[in-house]
Amino acid sequence: MGTLSTHLSSNELRHRTTKPIAAKETKDKTTPHFEEDIDTIKKNTHHNNHWHEHTHQLASTLVVIMSFFTTFYKIWYPAQVVFDEVHFGKFAGYYLQRTFFFDVHPPLAKLMYAAVGYLVGFDGVYQFTTIGESYADNQVPYIALRALPAALNVLSVALVYRILKSSGASILTCFLVSTLYCLDNAFIGQNRLILLDSMLIFFMLTTIYSYVEFRRHRHLVKMVGLFTVAAIGVAVVIDLWDLLDYKKHGLSNRQFIHHFFARFASLIVIPCVVYMFWFYVHFEILKFSGPGDVYMSAAFQETLHNNPLRLQSLEIMYNQVIRLQHRETSAFLHSHSLPYPGQYEDGRYSSQGIQVTGNPKPDANSYWRIKPTKELDPTSTTHYVRHNDIIQLEHVASQLNLMTHNVAAPLTPTHQEFTVVNHEKHYNDTLFRLELDDAVHSDIWSTMTKSVRLIHVNTGAALWCNSKHLPAWGASHFEVNGNRLASQPKNYWMATEIFGLNATEINLEKNKQVRSMSFLVKFIDLQMRMIVHNNRLVGSHPYQSTPISWPLMTRGISYWTDSATRGQIYLTGNIAGWWVGFTCLGLFALGYLGHQMIEKRRDCLVIHPTVKTRLTRTGGFFFLLWALHYLPFYLMGRSLFLHHYLPAMACNYLLLGSVFEYLFVNGVNSPASYQPNEKKLSVNQARLKIKSFLAASVLLGMQFMVYLFLSPLTYGDSGLPVEEIARRKVLEGWDIQFVK
Repeated sequence: MGTLSTHLSSNELRHRTTKPIAAKETKDKTTPHFEEDIDTIKKNTHHNNHWHEHTHQLASTLVVIMSFFTTFYKIWYPAQVVFDEVHFGKFAGYYLQRTFFFDVHPPLAKLMYAAVGYLVGFDGVYQFTTIGESYADNQVPYIALRALPAALNVLSVALVYRILKSSGASILTCFLVSTLYCLDNAFIGQNRLILLDSMLIFFMLTTIYSYVEFRRHRHLVKMVGLFTVAAIGVAVVIDLWDLLDYKKHGLSNRQFIHHFFARFASLIVIPCVVYMFWFYVHFEILKFSGPGDVYMSAAFQETLHNNPLRLQSLEIMYNQVIRLQHRETSAFLHSHSLPYPGQYEDGRYSSQGIQVTGNPKPDANSYWRIKPTKELDPTSTTHYVRHNDIIQLEHVASQLNLMTHNVAAPLTPTHQEFTVVNHEKHYNDTLFRLELDDAVHSDIWSTMTKSVRLIHVNTGAALWCNSKHLPAWGASHFEVNGNRLASQPKNYWMATEIFGLNATEINLEKNKQVRSMSFLVKFIDLQMRMIVHNNRLVGSHPYQSTPISWPLMTRGISYWTDSATRGQIYLTGNIAGWWVGFTCLGLFALGYLGHQMIEKRRDCLVIHPTVKTRLTRTGGFFFLLWALHYLPFYLMGRSLFLHHYLPAMACNYLLLGSVFEYLFVNGVNSPASYQPNEKKLSVNQARLKIKSFLAASVLLGMQFMVYLFLSPLTYGDSGLPVEEIARRKVLEGWDIQFVK
């Protein structure tokens, strides 16, 4: 926006008129406004914009320089592995070694680290084993790796400035908020280590900036490609609903469809393509078997070079003897001579048949013969067991057939009992349909690579192993029963071996090739496992925290300590900025609600419409961003840490800028954009007063003093006296080391 010659005073912009809103069909006579020709505005804007843009460039450059020094200061220290560098440094090494690994995070950030490592000659051999290990001793180019997130943190500061500028904020507000962000100890401490948060925040801010620019130039461009976030999705829905108002915008159906598809492509098509593209790169690089194999399906593992499953897999034929292992509990299907007790402790009765159990350790009673239920071709020597075949399983040691019937299982009354019977009795109860988990590539059952569900033909129950142990009468084995919910994933079993055959020798002679699998199948397989394992990260950690503690930062994280020098890195944010930001959340939510209630009750204007529109749209958007980056954590069961709040805190700083504009800057710069076909336009300009500079000076002074006070914990300074360390334990929940 250019600097215009017309101004609105504070009283004029916040003028309270008793004129009913309902009767306000013409422009408000009490609020001065100026209509100018578009050509005149462009001419004046071009004339004044030179000084305005020069000032913005000077201010933003100053903030970026400050951020460079605060972020890169002593980036070489400590020359040891810090906190989760043990994971993400290791992942970069796996890429360079091209060995497959598993992680719950998408690959882009880790690929960026690998690219830096490749460029500086890192071979990826070092494994980042434990916190505190020396980088120098292992010749790791850790400074170059740390420089990547540090550089992105500096760029994030610039993005904060640009977002506020594009949102119509004054130079003072842009400088204030970006400097607060620059001096925040949490962003500095987190974003100068080999971690993922710097990339996450940078791309998040890039997304926000792209959308703000899209909105600002929405009358001048067709579409802008950007990464999607939920908040922008909500904003776009509101925007499209507004565009449907023909009286307001005058868009034809064709124009509206163009707007819709521009947003559809930007928010759905392009983000999905970009997201999937980096997984394609991920799969193309990681071609060799590695530590992540065990997390993936057997079919996926067969696509990796040197994977042991490829050499251990054999196709199964009828009348061969196998061992069956339950995929979830790892127990082996087992039977022995002991019968079920006649009556259980809860008073229920059993069939008193021979027990079928799950044995954690395979033995001679864990062998089962696969018997056909149809006549085999006598001229063929390869009678393979296939998907959907009806089979019988004969327990080799007892020569009895596996069966289930409508008798309650010993520990799970809602499930069916399994037992074994002789060949003649209960023939129909011994029939099972075989369902492979992956019958698309091949419908032949194979050991180690093809999981199977055994569905009882008569009752539809699936063979399942419970994680509960039987009492002493069942040798404390796992309970095996029939699960009526046959389609559940927990019903899968794996044939681990064929008795009498050496799979490795056979496959070496065959020179068995690596299996092929389409990218889409690989992608879906990995996505499902990422979601499952992310939800399983529920183990306790000494420095985990709860979302309710994050806004006021009542708990931090100890990243690194050195008892010899009393040096430590403790992640904690700048209290001044975090607490002021939290206050702004309340001021915005309660203040906006209060204004709405008063206007409705008194039927009058409390805020000038231009100011209200800017506060609602810009402040409301930033508030929504904060909420959608924070509130979902309350629904998560996994272990959480303070650094998970950093994206939300970045949005909180943006909202702080909107609240500061409303409280301490007179008026707003408007319009933020205009339509090319408009001939007249009302223009306003914000004005800075003494209170604006005083308020900004107080906030910046507080932020700078707290930054200096906490900087020894941010940079890992050594040699602090115990009493100085104790002084920095500002809150009781901060478990800082060496305070005694």
